[in-house]
Amino acid sequence: MLNIKKNGEFLHIKGSRFMYAWMTVFVFGSLSACIFLIGEGFSFGSNYSLIYLSTGIIFLPYMSYLAIWFLPGFNPGKIILTIIPKEKGLVKSKNKTVLIKEIRTIDLIRNPLNLINDIVIESFDGKKFKIRTYNLIDELDYEVMVDKYIYPYMTDNARKVWDRKVNLELLHDEVKYEREGE
Repeated sequence: MLNIKKNGEFLHIKGSRFMYAWMTVFVFGSLSACIFLIGEGFSFGSNYSLIYLSTGIIFLPYMSYLAIWFLPGFNPGKIILTIIPKEKGLVKSKNKTVLIKEIRTIDLIRNPLNLINDIVIESFDGKKFKIRTYNLIDELDYEVMVDKYIYPYMTDNARKVWDRKVNLELLHDEVKYEREGE
């Protein structure tokens, strides 16, 4: 469930509590598992000690790399993005701002190097804006957020592009969301 804080006309989008818990288990659980495997491997108390040791040594650097990328997302109260939903509204993150009327496409794309989802907004002048989500926004919550707060104020061409991407039947079945005016 998306964590939205309303402050006047501003909608501050934060990560859901479930996704915070999920990412905590993933990051710290995987690091703990690697350290445990290395410790068990060095004890040589099993026939599989070399497998434990090699697995822990192989995955520890990779999981440490991912932990370093995910740590900024664990900042308590971190606002991922702010939306002002109105005719001259805008979407802004920490240091990037784009008018809703200027949005050509908006996508949730996973970065293959650090496995973090980014909201990528392309404007009509060809500029691309990336908003790092630290995987704290679920894909269905992202689709509901865009469809509910950004879609009504987009241009007709951008709406057509979004309609091809979003599956309203799935949103209705999974999260009981229905687009207003439909």
